[in-house]
Amino acid sequence: MAPVILALKNEAWADVRVLATAQHRQMLDQVLHFFGIEPDIDLNIMRPNQALTALTARLLLELEDVLQAERPDVVLVQGDTTTVMTVALACFYHRIPVGHVEAGLRTWDMQNPFPEEANRVITGKLAHWHFAPTESSRQNLLKEGIPDSAIVVTGNTVIDALLMSAAKDLKLGIALDPDKRLVLITSHRRENFGEPFRNICRALRELAENNPSVQFLYPVHPNPNVKDVAHEFLKGLPNFVLCSPLDYAPFIAAMKCAHIILTDSGGVQEEAPALGKPVLVLRDETERPEAVEQGVVKLVGPNKGRIVEEAQRLLDDESAYRAMARGVSPYGDGYAAERITKTLREYFA
Repeated sequence: MAPVILALKNEAWADVRVLATAQHRQMLDQVLHFFGIEPDIDLNIMRPNQALTALTARLLLELEDVLQAERPDVVLVQGDTTTVMTVALACFYHRIPVGHVEAGLRTWDMQNPFPEEANRVITGKLAHWHFAPTESSRQNLLKEGIPDSAIVVTGNTVIDALLMSAAKDLKLGIALDPDKRLVLITSHRRENFGEPFRNICRALRELAENNPSVQFLYPVHPNPNVKDVAHEFLKGLPNFVLCSPLDYAPFIAAMKCAHIILTDSGGVQEEAPALGKPVLVLRDETERPEAVEQGVVKLVGPNKGRIVEEAQRLLDDESAYRAMARGVSPYGDGYAAERITKTLREYFA
């Protein structure tokens, strides 16, 4: 959302107020600092081991007071978090139009990813503007009965942010051998908890043991379902670095350094291809099929054999690597925020 906030702040007609629910406190603060954005309202909503029911209920109650005090003409939300769904619902109750940035992503399976698929479907039913990142996302919305006049294909603002950031001299802050190829890993999805994640870790261990000249970097999510298992399987491997989650700028630096990326993250599926990095997705489904269709992203699921086979192919087969490392980005050209701003400018004019 940072590129949208920065673009709207340059518009004379717009009085921009930034609300942070802080559903992801640690991730939020460093990104705000990096982009020079300071929230006007900070709900600081997160609590240790907070259940989704409690989070949703507390958000609705907190948002009631905020919306009554602020009385906004429009509210913008981005993505598919519980925050997004709850803000859309609260605004619906107050008859405030909502613009949904990154609208129309679908797996058509309410359980995968959980709860994100439900969050974005519900938000899609309540939004006034649907800022779809791709034509495929637009088609998904049309299938659900959203009028074409309410949809604007903008590209994804995550590419705006990436291109703004990647142009800078970013530091990773972790000592790695520049002469060795780097495999970057992120894995934290709720639906992979348990045996699926253990299979992912078994695959990573086998890859590390079979490729001693390749280095592996895994910024590990602090959730015990992830951290405890990752350390059980991967700690102590000489070519494997387990570290705390990276801030936004160092993580972009890590992607720029990477040879290949293994992830279950949605955003990384969009960012990495724009940097020319092959991506293996540790999920059976994706709401971002465009990069799969372009051949720069491949679904391998939490399947040990598939992960090892496809990663080893990219490490061993130069032609297979080049085919996926083409720098193709179906998700935007860096001007999504401009298109969103233009739509709102025309509406208020």
